[in-house]
Amino acid sequence: MRKLIIDNKEYKSRLILGTGKYKDFEETGKAVEASGCEMVTVAIRRLNIGQDKDSPSLLDVVSPERFTILPNTAGCYTSEDAVRTCELASELLSGKMLVKLEVLSDSKTLYPNVVETLKASEMLVKKGFKVMVYTTDDPVVAKELEKIGCECIMPLGSAIGSGLGIINEFNIREIVENAEVPIIVDAGVGTASDACIAMELGCDGVLMNTAIACAKNPILMASAMKHAIEAGSKAYEAGRIAKTLKGVASSPKDGMITDE
Repeated sequence: MRKLIIDNKEYKSRLILGTGKYKDFEETGKAVEASGCEMVTVAIRRLNIGQDKDSPSLLDVVSPERFTILPNTAGCYTSEDAVRTCELASELLSGKMLVKLEVLSDSKTLYPNVVETLKASEMLVKKGFKVMVYTTDDPVVAKELEKIGCECIMPLGSAIGSGLGIINEFNIREIVENAEVPIIVDAGVGTASDACIAMELGCDGVLMNTAIACAKNPILMASAMKHAIEAGSKAYEAGRIAKTLKGVASSPKDGMITDE
């Protein structure tokens, strides 16, 4: 499996963690530690990373010295709002330009608005941002975003927070096989087996939030996801056997003892 390099930095962990929906920042910090991740994503419209000087900040438990803080544009429905949010994030993070772009179509499905996503991607790349972009599982759209110059393509497995897992494995595999940038599944993971499947398809990583934060035991689930990502990566490297409609004996027939 190729190295995971984003914005000229190599990552050993292939798990990226969202930081919303936890009961408090203390639980967030514990889940991040248990996951073994090196990058966390932050919805700066919803979580404090310095905007409010009088309130607790996520950065108190997730140090920018240890983790890559990936600001995202969750809650944006137009390219203009998304670009403004990225510019604010850069100011808050001392000029850092790595961002996760998501431009949503509506509040019910939380599916990406592809037209606005393409527009925002072009605007941000021209401004010098390193864009990790949330999109549909359409291979054609994924390739267009790569051509624009996005740092990383992040197709959904299924709807955000749905827990339905990877609905269309064929499309994800098609995106992976035709990509020259990292492909990270973003959204829809419900449990460890979903993360493992994403990695077995050849993805470079998985981003998740709800599956861990809303689990009955978030810290234990974070640990499970860490191991699932590692197992899926190794299985992809090892190469699975071909599927067949017939049984195939595990022992050779040559030299087999018979009644004759």
